Amino acid sequence: MCICVNCHYVDRCTTYHAVEALHGQPHLTDSPSFEAVNPTVNANIRMLDDGVEQEFDVVGCDSFVQEQGKWAKLRPGELVPT
Repeated sequence: MCICVNCHYVDRCTTYHAVEALHGQPHLTDSPSFEAVNPTVNANIRMLDDGVEQEFDVVGCDSFVQEQGKWAKLRPGELVPT
């Protein structure tokens, strides 16, 4: 799971903004202003019978500041991305 969903900076982070774009998800912000330091993104690519499945998760970041449930607070009632 992407650590960003519990990060204080998720709603203004350029790295999370890029991950949202890779997943074709709506952005939390149109103009992110926070540049993460040393983010580590895992890319999982699976071949399926009907195409390719891609998953991108930020699994490490020197800028990470724990704020449990931050993403869910910004998008109440929506399923948290996993």
